[in-house]
Amino acid sequence: MFQGTGSSVGKSVLVAGIARALTNRGFRVRPFKPQNMSNNAAVTADGGEIGRAQALQAQACRVETNIHMNPVLLKPQSETGSQIIVQGKRWGKAKARDYQNLKPQLFPYLLQSFEILSKDADIILIEGAGSASEINLRAHDIANMGFAQAVQVPVMLIGDIDRGGVIASLVGTHTVLDESDRSLIKGFLVNKMRGDLSLFTDTMSWIAQKTGWRDLGLIPYFPDLRNLPAEDTVDLMAHFQRNQSEKLQIVIPLLPTIANFDDFDPLKQEQNIQLHFIPIGKPLPLWADVILLPGSKSTIADLKALYAAGWDIDLRAHYRKGGYILGICGGYQMLGREIIDLHGIEGQIETVTGLGLLNISTVLEKEKYLTQVKGHLTFNNAAFTGYEMHLGQTKINDSLRPFAFFDDRRCEGCISSDSRIIGTYLHGLFHCGEARHALLALFGAKGNNRNHDEIVDKTLDQWAEHLERWLSIEDMIALASEIKKPPEKFSRG
Repeated sequence: MFQGTGSSVGKSVLVAGIARALTNRGFRVRPFKPQNMSNNAAVTADGGEIGRAQALQAQACRVETNIHMNPVLLKPQSETGSQIIVQGKRWGKAKARDYQNLKPQLFPYLLQSFEILSKDADIILIEGAGSASEINLRAHDIANMGFAQAVQVPVMLIGDIDRGGVIASLVGTHTVLDESDRSLIKGFLVNKMRGDLSLFTDTMSWIAQKTGWRDLGLIPYFPDLRNLPAEDTVDLMAHFQRNQSEKLQIVIPLLPTIANFDDFDPLKQEQNIQLHFIPIGKPLPLWADVILLPGSKSTIADLKALYAAGWDIDLRAHYRKGGYILGICGGYQMLGREIIDLHGIEGQIETVTGLGLLNISTVLEKEKYLTQVKGHLTFNNAAFTGYEMHLGQTKINDSLRPFAFFDDRRCEGCISSDSRIIGTYLHGLFHCGEARHALLALFGAKGNNRNHDEIVDKTLDQWAEHLERWLSIEDMIALASEIKKPPEKFSRG
């Protein structure tokens, strides 16, 4: 199990890289994260949803995703706490304090999923959440030491030198944990070292002596990790000024509960465009060529935030001057005339007026639609694969053209008569080289035809090679081998 001294120390990508390294050695590896919190989710091959990081880790293992890789997923909502996804399906919702009392009910699902994965793996790489030293949450913990105790796995502790304070965070974790939890930590590693590694090698020995933990490696900073999907909005690029006027300028409003923002990762690789995430409080720039309205975990709340920021005025001005607008999922729903929440799915029963840029209306429903899809775009027949993940059905009230056809000839989304406003539920469009090339051509730019998954896969191999050089993978295998088999019956720790 890989736990961190804090959030964003690199747990997810380290598990992905180690998973690829072990897979390349011939092991059957599976990723597992007991509890994740993210609005960046993926639809699994078995029709559920898990955190995007576990989907990346599954790709690193060269296996299909399944719901047991992340049995509890918390998706923050602005007004109702977090939605709780259990083994791929919506289970309930709760605010932070109430959620603590629900954890004992969720633990059996974690153990069941872990046992199912154990039957088909030589090694399971378990990713913790947040910090291992959150002793204020230890009593009901299911994500870090609580789970490690239940299944009795060796723990590797990750520190991030790039953010500062790594010595204190590692030794401090040793200090605050009780002896039972501390004994599970068998080794530590330090991530994101820039510059001369020799400046820290003696310190690694000092930490090992101070804690009694094995030094598993000091990892130099690896810049190509930017090619891998980000899981948290803190990883997104912030507001940028326009600095290359010859490029297509694409603007993405950074909505409060923006979801599935990895949709836009492939655009960062395109040489002929410049991508800008605009935070609340900043106007949508007049020089934008394209505005992409992203997916949202709380569409109504984010639409209200959009109005409060004055972005509705900016969007209409952008369209009047000849700009393009593409709404994906929640962004698609916002483009319509109204969003109707008959069941209080997002907080209260209400009807909210949309932007009115497409003559469509959406009714939010209790059941979430989750499916992997493929088909062709209508305006040039470009092929795509992707997925849908949304609450609600959208009715098209006009003779708008469909945006896409699925392989079974069903229509999807819509596109305005002048082709400058597009609405779609399709996630992953830009990951498909052919579809991305077609959309960028529509917007007036030249794109490449390369599928983004090829870039991700190549980066995973390079990252695995990097880790093989700087980490003691053999020591990790030895630690895993100390467990002859999973416990006959897991406990709650």
